Amino acid sequence: MNTLFEILPLLIPLLLIDIALAVAAVRHILRHPHYRFGSRSIWLVIVVVLLLFGPIIYFVFGKGENE
Repeated sequence: MNTLFEILPLLIPLLLIDIALAVAAVRHILRHPHYRFGSRSIWLVIVVVLLLFGPIIYFVFGKGENE
């Protein structure tokens, strides 16, 4: 339990960055209809379920080129 409190100052900023990326990805998915692979519903599921890596996967592989 003591080690959790030691690494907590490192985890809080990472968690905030992850949540901000997820919000940005969901906003982008809902506003833009063009994706390189898949559809809107698939990308929403990926971003929400894979919260840690989902937004990164979306911005690398799913975001459409012509925006």
